[in-house]
Amino acid sequence: MIIYKDIVTGDEIISDTFNLVEKDDAVYEVDCKKVTVGNENFDTGANPSAEEAEEGVEDGSKQVIDVVQYFRLNFLGDEASGTRAFGTKKDYMSQLKTYMKKVVAKLKEGGADEEKIKAFQTGAQNYYTKHIAPNFKDFDFYTGESMDPDGMVVLLNYREDGITPYVTIWKYGLTEMKV
Repeated sequence: MIIYKDIVTGDEIISDTFNLVEKDDAVYEVDCKKVTVGNENFDTGANPSAEEAEEGVEDGSKQVIDVVQYFRLNFLGDEASGTRAFGTKKDYMSQLKTYMKKVVAKLKEGGADEEKIKAFQTGAQNYYTKHIAPNFKDFDFYTGESMDPDGMVVLLNYREDGITPYVTIWKYGLTEMKV
């Protein structure tokens, strides 16, 4: 298994157990699922009564996005009120530009050639223009476990069906760790 970590912070972001779909040679889009956590039910071998056999989310449990849960990603903003960390595209672009500069520095440090860096910058710009900017209001923002403000911001949105969540992860902002 390969775990992909943020090149800047070292936070675990995703693994190859998920289907990573490359877009514009800049990002991976990863479809997610909603999973229920909490209110663990330990099977003692007894049959549940009819009253206990109801469906849905039980008290003490909640629905979460699998990638967010498994990789301990943190919502940027206030979940209770729904306020996001980046209220405007300008706010997000400021963080993104700073992050991209750090990624380029790490790529150069790792010996990446100018062609690879240029491809990354062009692909990132194209993806932002085509996918992020027009749908900015629909994205939620997450960061890694360390909550380092200089780290990658993972974008969460829903597919056209309105049901399937997916995350967008900056491809060149990842390093691989084989486990």
